[in-house]
Amino acid sequence: MQTCTVLGAGAWGTSLAKLVAENGLDVIAWTNEESVAKDINENHRNDRYLAGFDLPKNLRASMDIGAAIAAADLILFVVPSHATREVARLAAPHVRPGVPIVSCTKGIENDSLEFMDEVLQAELPESVHGDLAFLSGPSFAKELAQRQPTVVVVATRTPEVFDKVCDAVKGPYFRVYASDDIAGVECGGALKNVIAIAAGVADGMGYGYNSRAALITRGLAEIAKIAMARGGSALTVAGLSGMGDLVLTCTGELSRNRTVGFELGKGRKLDEILAGLGHVAEGVKTAKSAYGLAEKLGVDCPIIREVYFALYEGKPAKEALGALMSRELGYEFDRAAIARATLKKEEA
Repeated sequence: MQTCTVLGAGAWGTSLAKLVAENGLDVIAWTNEESVAKDINENHRNDRYLAGFDLPKNLRASMDIGAAIAAADLILFVVPSHATREVARLAAPHVRPGVPIVSCTKGIENDSLEFMDEVLQAELPESVHGDLAFLSGPSFAKELAQRQPTVVVVATRTPEVFDKVCDAVKGPYFRVYASDDIAGVECGGALKNVIAIAAGVADGMGYGYNSRAALITRGLAEIAKIAMARGGSALTVAGLSGMGDLVLTCTGELSRNRTVGFELGKGRKLDEILAGLGHVAEGVKTAKSAYGLAEKLGVDCPIIREVYFALYEGKPAKEALGALMSRELGYEFDRAAIARATLKKEEA
C-alpha cells in the first residue's frame, strides 16, 4: 500500500490525512474548495479547518475526484453525513474492488434515515461492498493532529479488510481495535452527538455533574436500544464507538455538539449559534434523523425526542430537560424490548 486518498479536507479529514502521511504513505486529500487545496499544496497547511499545524510534504490536495481515487490503495471517506451520498455518487465510477473504503463519518441521513453504511452500499458498486470499513471512537481532530494518544475501532465484514486498514493507520499514538458489528459501531458514532447536545444544555443551564452523568448513562441506553433494533450489539455500544465517544463528546470543550447545547442552555437561538460555530455540528442534523428513526423502529428515546423538540419545534431548553425529569417512573432496562431485539438478531 503506497497511496491513500482522503475524501474531504475538513478538520477530521485533514487530521487523518496527516496521520497516514506521517505513517509513510503518499496522501491525496480531495476537496471541492479551491482555497483549501491551494493552502495545502503551496503552504502545507489547512488553516481554514485545522489551523496551527504543518502538514507533511507527502500530503497534497486535489480537486479531481476521479484522479484522486484512481491513484488510491486506500480510501478514507471523511465528508459530512449530509454530503456523503452526493460524494459517493461522484466516487462510484472510479472505485475498484480490493481497495478498502473506510467511512470516518458519523451521522444519519435526514430524508432516508440511513446510516453511512447504508448510504455507501446504495451508491457504490456491489463489487466493493465487501471492502467497506467503518472507523469510529473518541477522537477530536485537534488532539489527533497534536499526536495525543488516540484509540478507535474499525468495523469490517472480513479480517482481511481490517488488516489492510490497520496497517495504514496504526501508529505510536493511534491504536485500532477490530469489530464485526457495523450496525453497533455506526449507531454509537452517530447518536452520541445528539446526546452531547443534551449534556451541553444541562451544562449551559448551570447543572452539575449529577445531571451530566445521568444524561450520559441514559443516553447510552437509548443508543443501545436503537443499535439492537438494527441488529447491533449492546456490548459494542459499551465500547469505544459508544461509551468512549459519548463521554468525550459530552464532556470535552472541543465538542461542537456540546457547544451547541451549552449555548442553547444559556438561552441563545440555534441559528445564531450555528452561524458563529464555523464547523459542522453533526448532532444538529442527526437529531432530526434519530428522532424519525426511533419513531420508525418503535423505540422510546426520550432524550433524543426532547433534543429534537428543542432544535426543531422551538421548545425551550428548560422545558425539554424538565420533561425528562417528570416522565412516568419505570424499570431502568426494558426487559421486553431487550428480549425482542435479541430474538430479532438471532433470526437474522
